Amino acid sequence: MNVFGIGLPEMALIFIVALLIFGPKKLPEIGRSVGKAIRGFQDASKEFQNEFQKETVQLEEAVKTTAELEPKQIEAATKDEG
Repeated sequence: MNVFGIGLPEMALIFIVALLIFGPKKLPEIGRSVGKAIRGFQDASKEFQNEFQKETVQLEEAVKTTAELEPKQIEAATKDEG
């Protein structure tokens, strides 16, 4: 099991140090806070991804529309000149 590049022995050591520093009563509260922070980060990341994908689709549509209109505009301009 490898989370964020940290293996099981390292996690156990971090848990023991945290238990010694914060005590058994504070540790669950700290765990919940860290969990909420990670969840918030994940939600923000998903929202950013969704917005990025929407913008990408809009940009692709704009480029496609421009690519379709440009030959027609060039043709109309050459007819006006001729």
